[in-house]
Amino acid sequence: MTWWSDLVASEPDFAARVRARFEVRKHGTMATLRRDGSPRISGTEFDFSADGQLRLGSMAGALKALDLRRDPRVALHCPTEDAPEHEPTTWDGDAKIAGRAHEEPPGEDGSHRFRIELTEVVLTRVGEPADHLVIESWHPDRGLRRRERR
Repeated sequence: MTWWSDLVASEPDFAARVRARFEVRKHGTMATLRRDGSPRISGTEFDFSADGQLRLGSMAGALKALDLRRDPRVALHCPTEDAPEHEPTTWDGDAKIAGRAHEEPPGEDGSHRFRIELTEVVLTRVGEPADHLVIESWHPDRGLRRRERR
């Protein structure tokens, strides 16, 4: 299993840039799978905790938590900011994390808490000059890769 702390240890600069995208606002987006296999998109808050873990939570009985109990696969998307129209290369990018949710003991109020095991982390930004995208992706088995898309 690979955790946020493993990414920080192997690629600290990349991890810091991804974390900064997730922390630009309080709420991001999470995708889970419903019982019938169709996707469910939910707003959520992310917690990059002092112990080096990435966690998320939900209110007691929330459907997204029940989805994760049934099928732990999850995709997380940072809060979105548009690239500046006249200077797109100054945009810090867009981050995504895919993984598996591992349930932790509930909060005192019965809320759900999950620690996220990483299976993929991606950061996309506008390249210089502004005629292409730069896509950096990290996988536990192959590390960090960078490619350009025109």
